[in-house]
Amino acid sequence: MGLTDEEIDRPLIGVANSHNELIPGHIHLDKITEAVKAGVRLAGGTPLSFGVIGVCDGLAMHHQGMKYSLPSRELIADSVEVMAMAHPFDGLVLVTNCDKIIPGMLMAALRLDIPAIMISGGPMLAGWFQGREVDLISVFEGVGAVQAGRLTEAELKEMADCACPGCGSCAGMFTANSMNCLSEALGLALPGNGTIPAIAAARFRLAKLAGMKIMELVQRQITPRQIATLDAFKNAIAVDMALGCSTNTVLHVPAIAREAELELPLELFDEISQRTPHLAHLSPAGPHHLEDLDRAGGVPAVMKVLWQGGLISGEPLTVAGVNMKDQLATAQVLAEEVIRPLANPYHKEGGIAILRGNLAPQGAVVKQSGVAPEMLLNEGRARVFSSEEEATAAILGREIKRGDIIVIRYEGPKGGPGMREMLTPTSALAGMGLDKEVALLTDGRFSGGTRGAAIGHISPEAAEGGPLALVQEGDRIRIDIPGKTLTLLVDDQELARRRDRWQPPPPKITHGYASRYSRLVSSGSRGAVCQ
Repeated sequence: MGLTDEEIDRPLIGVANSHNELIPGHIHLDKITEAVKAGVRLAGGTPLSFGVIGVCDGLAMHHQGMKYSLPSRELIADSVEVMAMAHPFDGLVLVTNCDKIIPGMLMAALRLDIPAIMISGGPMLAGWFQGREVDLISVFEGVGAVQAGRLTEAELKEMADCACPGCGSCAGMFTANSMNCLSEALGLALPGNGTIPAIAAARFRLAKLAGMKIMELVQRQITPRQIATLDAFKNAIAVDMALGCSTNTVLHVPAIAREAELELPLELFDEISQRTPHLAHLSPAGPHHLEDLDRAGGVPAVMKVLWQGGLISGEPLTVAGVNMKDQLATAQVLAEEVIRPLANPYHKEGGIAILRGNLAPQGAVVKQSGVAPEMLLNEGRARVFSSEEEATAAILGREIKRGDIIVIRYEGPKGGPGMREMLTPTSALAGMGLDKEVALLTDGRFSGGTRGAAIGHISPEAAEGGPLALVQEGDRIRIDIPGKTLTLLVDDQELARRRDRWQPPPPKITHGYASRYSRLVSSGSRGAVCQ
């Protein structure tokens, strides 16, 4: 390998590098990795990089590939664990971006509990189309807009060509950027990790600093479990609510905490949401993008507002080597139109709500900050589909009417398998102008780019005999997001008769990794972790 004795004698730092040529958010991670390695060398260590897989959810959307996206999180965590155990490193730097790669690497860090720091590739800039900012979700919604006659195919092509103008994780508060911001709030990434644009020189300086900081963490033997305490996870959930993050955080944050031997029940998300106001309104539901949040002061500015309001703890340690309150000392809000004060929030409650009821005994998740006011209370007729494809065909075929409640079942962790994201049907509804008139329920999940009355993670899932399996076409369903309830308006005796007749469907995939995953995975209400 050409290492000198001096290099071998220095601390050996594993650099988990998820660069590939498939994901826009990862195409530049080879350069971020080199910056990290430069920082390690500057601080007297020897960096040794190794590869990690990655799936692009935008490219995997609406076909069999999406069944492998969430399951890839477990593979990523396992592969980092294997490399770190087989070649015992003194410390780890996790170079990541995008939806499942971030939580997978954080799961590994807490599982291994050796000094570790995460550095992301940063968010993509927004694009520009017909005088307005656009992003990936604009294109997905554009498909529905073409179907509704609100956009031509030529205009959609033009939008697609400029919506993603360069490298980085997609520009809104979708799952990737949500997790990058929460890793910062959790204390496992440096300030700026969630918001500094991918193309900025500051991103590469941050990567070098991460390489230097890992050497300090090794010297002081500060490990992830010393940083990611229960109070730190509560801080991260509060930031989740203040930013209006993706509903996928309700899967990933508990899965990460589980590796630290901490339990984060769904009730905790609801409790923190009820006391944490929604302070920043970003795409897909709001007008701003990550570059705007960065200019406004980033995650530290949001946390400073929450800390001064007594809504988070300043005591948890961070990878910067100081307590969170010390890290926030110089943070300030630079644009109140992006990060609002506690006295003038976008919404009084946080971005995510947990619903329960006879249709979701173990809970369901909705991004309430993305729901139009007229859809917060809703009762409608069930339109029942057993796959995402069936529902999408009905939406684009104009079979869905105002007031309908679409039910997509057998798309959960076991039934899907893999708990597919449902960005295609929700984007089609939004593009056709139905997002304020039609709700969608599923035991699958939604992209961070989803907006509208989209309620996912319904547990127990249909494939395990959950109540969603018993819904019939035309049943009435009541949604009460302020009241946190989801109710199938069918009496218990009728539901008991239906349960007696119900038979579990045959598995959709019977071989390979997805089949193995479906046999091992837990409920979405427990983070969809493998046991």
